[in-house]
Amino acid sequence: MSPTFRALSNPNYRLYAAGGVVSNTGTWMQRVAQDWLVLQLTGNNGAALGITTGLQFLPMLLLSPYAGLIADRFPKRRLLQVTQLMMAGPALLLGLLAVTGVAQTWHVYVLAFVFGIGTAFDAPARQSFVSEMVGPEDLTNAVGLNSASFNAARIVGPALAGFLIAAGGGGAQATGWVIIANAFSYGAVIFVLQRMRTADLDTPELVARGPGMIRDGLRYVRSRPDLMLVLAIVFFAGTFGLNFQMTSALMATDVFGKGASEYGLLGTTMAVGSLSGALLAARRGRPRYRLVVLAALAFGTFEVLAGLAPTYLTFMLWTPVLGLTALTMITAANATVQLGTSPAMRGRVMALYMMIFMGGTPVGAPIIGWIGESFGARWTLIGGGLGTVLGTLLAAAVFSRTQGLLDPEVNDRPRLARTASR
Repeated sequence: MSPTFRALSNPNYRLYAAGGVVSNTGTWMQRVAQDWLVLQLTGNNGAALGITTGLQFLPMLLLSPYAGLIADRFPKRRLLQVTQLMMAGPALLLGLLAVTGVAQTWHVYVLAFVFGIGTAFDAPARQSFVSEMVGPEDLTNAVGLNSASFNAARIVGPALAGFLIAAGGGGAQATGWVIIANAFSYGAVIFVLQRMRTADLDTPELVARGPGMIRDGLRYVRSRPDLMLVLAIVFFAGTFGLNFQMTSALMATDVFGKGASEYGLLGTTMAVGSLSGALLAARRGRPRYRLVVLAALAFGTFEVLAGLAPTYLTFMLWTPVLGLTALTMITAANATVQLGTSPAMRGRVMALYMMIFMGGTPVGAPIIGWIGESFGARWTLIGGGLGTVLGTLLAAAVFSRTQGLLDPEVNDRPRLARTASR
């Protein structure tokens, strides 16, 4: 098998990846449909879109420490089956409200928050479960393939959602069937998790309940400047730069005057670049800290340039570049954190990673939405890119100076952690 796809030789991971394509396609369809629903209900209000996005990711900020502890204490395969149901429920209800024509903006706000609760418990279990399927030797490859799967779905999902919404008339009710389809897509993940051969999973010993376990995880991260560097970069990029749902919608509607199909196409073109970045990541060995830093700087710079695009076509041509650099940064950061973290701490550390990565959105999305309302949609990208670049430079200056993390001769790759630090 090609080195790019070597993790697929593992039967359990092969099942997991197949189910992920189905579920991820549904997820991207709902993202486009939910954003379009909000725009239809509010008259293209950028602030309302920012509030929706913020509410959906707020539980990640509030609940991740507890979700990570649960991921360390309970079997991840069973936990993931539960979290799929937690996400399918609010998606189904929102879809039904939209189809029946009774959906209101506050319905979207509430259900986005409830959906986010399921996501908060799903993320650390899902991220740390990968190492149980493939082991450390293929972890970087599997992380890259997960991103490739996610972005292959991202190519299909937004375009399909845009087509279905446009075919249904482009109104709020047209979004409902798309959201309902996503609710049923979670069944694919439940099915493949049930079919896995549990004897082949490299399951670490579950952590016994004890006092101060969340604090132990925080102390572990604080004692590791290498992890702090990566987490700081992820925070700045996640808070300011990775608001593509909102910024693309505002650029498509407010700046270029386009409709649902053109908005969906932007997600697809960005995913082409993201898929390329994911496949390149799958071919790499263990990631380097310098790669995380350089990819973040490149991403922020290109985001500023995209915000200055004079036409819809020019903006669309920038989106694959943004996708490539963003995915390079994300996959390198993810693999670096997982490879450098003790198995007994991995759930808590990955929860902190996901809290910072996705939980930064509730902080950044309303700010970016306000910037769009106050100064124009272009500034959502320009401001986000500048925030990413300046934050990355600050993190590199603070956390790498004494450790030589960016020196190609010193500590430039994450060390494999084998034991817990308590």
